Amino acid sequence: MFLLKRMALPLAVLLGLAGLNLAVPAFAEDAPAVAAAPAAAPAEAVPDAAGTATGGINDIAAKIPGKPTLEEVAADAGHTKVALNIVWTLIAGFLVMFMQAGFALVETGFCRAKNSAHTFFMNFAVYFLGMAGFMVCGYGLMMGSAGGVAALGGNNVLNSSGFVITLFGKPFQLFGTKGFFLGANVYDVGALTLFLFQMVFMDTAVTIPTGALAERWKTSNFIFFSFFMSMLVYPIFGNWVWGGGWLAKLGTNFGLGHGHVDFAGSSVVHMVGGVAALAGVIVLGPRIGKFDKNGNAVAMPGHHMPMAILGTMILAFGWFGFNAGSSLAGGDLRIAVAAVNTMLASAGGGLSAMFYMKWKTGKWDPGMTCNGFLAGMVAITAPCAFVTAPVSFWIIGGLSGLFVCWSCAFVENTLKIDDPVGAISVHGVNGTWGVLSLGLFADGTYGDGWNGVAGTVKGLFYGDASQFKAQLIGTTTCIVWVFVTFYIFFKVCDMIWGIRVPKEVELEGLDIPECGTHGYPEFQLHK
Repeated sequence: MFLLKRMALPLAVLLGLAGLNLAVPAFAEDAPAVAAAPAAAPAEAVPDAAGTATGGINDIAAKIPGKPTLEEVAADAGHTKVALNIVWTLIAGFLVMFMQAGFALVETGFCRAKNSAHTFFMNFAVYFLGMAGFMVCGYGLMMGSAGGVAALGGNNVLNSSGFVITLFGKPFQLFGTKGFFLGANVYDVGALTLFLFQMVFMDTAVTIPTGALAERWKTSNFIFFSFFMSMLVYPIFGNWVWGGGWLAKLGTNFGLGHGHVDFAGSSVVHMVGGVAALAGVIVLGPRIGKFDKNGNAVAMPGHHMPMAILGTMILAFGWFGFNAGSSLAGGDLRIAVAAVNTMLASAGGGLSAMFYMKWKTGKWDPGMTCNGFLAGMVAITAPCAFVTAPVSFWIIGGLSGLFVCWSCAFVENTLKIDDPVGAISVHGVNGTWGVLSLGLFADGTYGDGWNGVAGTVKGLFYGDASQFKAQLIGTTTCIVWVFVTFYIFFKVCDMIWGIRVPKEVELEGLDIPECGTHGYPEFQLHK
């Protein structure tokens, strides 16, 4: 009996740790002569493994806990809805921010090893350079007249009337006038959420030219360019499309569909970046040795194809935030359509580019396959929420893979333009295709009230030719505004202090002269 008594308590402790609630046996000699009344024990918490009992009426903020009024329930529901949208938008923004790593890997992999540190550094530095410029004035110019975004709470802090001129008896808003330096007048959760999301989109656009101008671009001019684009060129066009500007009002002012529609940035982000790259490389000129004395292009292979492929996959991951996140609303279930269409278009672009290059060259071309894959996502960025899955895969994605192959050959062999990574073709050409494809294939199942126009968005093949006209106007405007502005910018900079590194620096590689470090210090590079 003594031995059983000594073993009972340790045994009970072990069984308790194992989750078995067994009582310790009582022995006669341990029982008190007079039984005392047991103290009331607190109710034991019951674990909720399935989660079905967690959360309830007591979690609703109410004056009388557990007894909320109808108004208190409604207020809590509204707060929860906006909270869901803000969390969704922030997470999507975080995904888009990670695309900077993807761009850095793709562009560096497509460049030569002697320029790897410099190319990667530009892709890193552009993130905080662009952020600083956008914070100072870019956000105010772009979204300072956007008003309240209903999905993010509707607080009307971005309520400036903007800078407006009158043409043809209609108001033409050119830029916003509120939100500079993120001052106290926009110290609002919705406005700051929108800033983060729009800022990472802007940085994507500013990153695109770094690949096209790589291997001969002065770092000092790259820094100046980053500020110029993030503070002025990108925000102004962004205001015309997403900030309530004149392109968005083509529908309400002139009856052209729903105005220029771009769900996630085929024009605002990718065309702007691609066209800026085109202007820059024309002024900068080709790399030394890119064209022989007869004008024929000479291959300059990138140094690290696995790096470029990894970067492509990272971009594909971040693109879900780019496209589906542009709903700004986790409760808008159309995000599923946008996400699936994004996947399918990338597949269509990758497949068509891969098989075309096999037919054309007899080889499976990894680099051009990556560009076809990216071109599909660029093209679907504008129409991802407005078109069907088969159209995304077979037409928008499939054609984008061919367009990028044809365009890269045309840019290099006919125009004699040197673009080491194919940025002009991937982003400029296929950004254009994406915007126009919305005007052709939007099927009328989504977009009621877009840009203040009643009814859903329909393209030419679904009965609304005016929507295609609005897309054409927006596309033409983007090309003219961005190309002319940046051609002048690069020309003036080149005349004043030069935008290209000296010949000897280019031949040696930009890593040491511009950055003071090699990307691969153990490599012995031939000059």
